[in-house]
Amino acid sequence: MAVTAAIETKQLPKAFDVDAVRSEFPILETPVRGKRLVYLDNAATTQKPRVVIAALRRYYEEENANIHRGVHYLSERATDLYEKTREQIRRFIGAGDAREVVFVRGTTEGINLVAATFGRANVRAGDEVLITAMEHHSNIVPWQMLCEQVGAKLKVAPINDAGELLVDELSNLLNAKTKLLAITHVSNALGTVNPMKDVIAVAHSAGVPVVVDGAQAIPHQRIDVRELDCDFYTFSSHKMYGPTGIGVLYGKLDLLNAMPPYQGGGDMIKSVTFEGTIFNDIPYKFEAGTPNIADGIAFGAAVEYLSSLDWQALSIYEHGLLQYATERVKEIDGVRIIGTAREKAGVLSFVMEGVHPHDIGTILDQEGIAVRTGHHCAQPVMQRFGIPATVRASFGLYNTREEVDALVKSLQKVKEIFN
Repeated sequence: MAVTAAIETKQLPKAFDVDAVRSEFPILETPVRGKRLVYLDNAATTQKPRVVIAALRRYYEEENANIHRGVHYLSERATDLYEKTREQIRRFIGAGDAREVVFVRGTTEGINLVAATFGRANVRAGDEVLITAMEHHSNIVPWQMLCEQVGAKLKVAPINDAGELLVDELSNLLNAKTKLLAITHVSNALGTVNPMKDVIAVAHSAGVPVVVDGAQAIPHQRIDVRELDCDFYTFSSHKMYGPTGIGVLYGKLDLLNAMPPYQGGGDMIKSVTFEGTIFNDIPYKFEAGTPNIADGIAFGAAVEYLSSLDWQALSIYEHGLLQYATERVKEIDGVRIIGTAREKAGVLSFVMEGVHPHDIGTILDQEGIAVRTGHHCAQPVMQRFGIPATVRASFGLYNTREEVDALVKSLQKVKEIFN
């Protein structure tokens, strides 16, 4: 019996040390309105660990120079660090070639880049672009604009009352006119995790390429773009404990090579005359002008930090935290959770009977608790559930059950005030 117990203990995953993680995020020690900060707005942006803050400071104090153009020491140093981030991201997402990693301002620009280049080159009048009913505005509006410009049609795959994608109905919408499927990996408003590998396989069987909005997925699970076999995958640094203003568009090498440039200017060219221009190789063809160098280098520090974590232990911890929060919030009379998919990550959206979400958010703020209230840039999702807005508590790797308890206690206070 003792031997069996020892074997079973050895096979257990290592526990996630949330206290050690929290010590790396100095802002968590900041008091808010005289209370200890409870930060539950991670789906909007995550806080930054010391290594990211240090990387930003070090760049401006020791390494500041423009990149790719200079032959002096600082320029070479900054270029090496910036390109090191590209290679770190390649490894982190499992891409086969660093040229498949294009730096953009964030997920929104990544989607717009695909719409403006691949979209305009491949979508014609009478064609169709397919999205889903759970998309962020950033994965709706660019496709609407493209369809209006070329005379194509935007089609929408439905979701059920739990907020789950109806994959069979999505499959039925794919046809010879479908030129692209644009889909979120994890819904920012519902937390739904879509079965991305299966969806991509369905789309590819119909000859349809897939662009994935990975902004909400990449902080919560390891992504392997080659295993998914996605054609494009885009995400933002600031959702994954890195700085704002920079993100990545991954694209398959042959697709990126075939796409025209997104913007014109410096660094995206090999040669310019008044008679014509020879464009640079990928990924630089899509990276016009002086990039966000400091945040790009700090993005590398964030990726290095995430790569150092035990992701099995982190996944178990975050899943348990979301389950705990779900059960605790469900105990409150008059609260309805919006988004009850079987597979969820990081997000708990809800409404309270008789209380506007903005009022809830204001009262929670007085208790030092930061949540997001509103339509979360997903107004069609709100319309699907017949509500104007929700309260969204979204969790990161530094959140705790004690913070969930603080949220529930404050929600009880909201009920008392409005009753």
